Amino acid sequence: MTDPLHEAQLSSDMVFEGQLLKVYRDQVRLPDGKDGVREYIKHPGAVVVIPVLADGRLVFERQFRYPVGQAFLELPAGKLDPDEDILDCARRELQEETGYVTEQWRYLGVMHPCIGYSNERIEIFLATGLEHVGHAWDDGEFLEILTLSLEEAREAVFDGRITDAKTITALFWAERELAKG
Repeated sequence: MTDPLHEAQLSSDMVFEGQLLKVYRDQVRLPDGKDGVREYIKHPGAVVVIPVLADGRLVFERQFRYPVGQAFLELPAGKLDPDEDILDCARRELQEETGYVTEQWRYLGVMHPCIGYSNERIEIFLATGLEHVGHAWDDGEFLEILTLSLEEAREAVFDGRITDAKTITALFWAERELAKG
């Protein structure tokens, strides 16, 4: 059965191709039979990691985000390379950004951060049993690493210190998963 809200693509034109993003303008057939235009960004996808230390504290980073012009407190994350497995990406990003490695991974789910204008998906992982081996930041990547308890992170959301959508979503998952033990 077809979804009565489905919009059928009639044509698609790439209007911009950057190093990370591609912007498209599509002609679509709307559910009422009329034609419409949809502009959107194709994104390669990403992962976010909830790193949990032995004492239960979570590993966060502060990173300057150019589009918004400020540093953000967020969980470690990064984009998928072409054809990269999502767990391999999570392992790579955790070690590169925080200096931690582990073999204890749990996949939690997926989030779509900007469904109105992008196909980006972010896969969410919980990492426990962490061992610090040293970070391997990408060229041009500058981070501050810090830890917060789950309660401190929750308060940081409510007082506005954490506003990053992927981090807030991942913390929602973390509350449930860490309550299980």
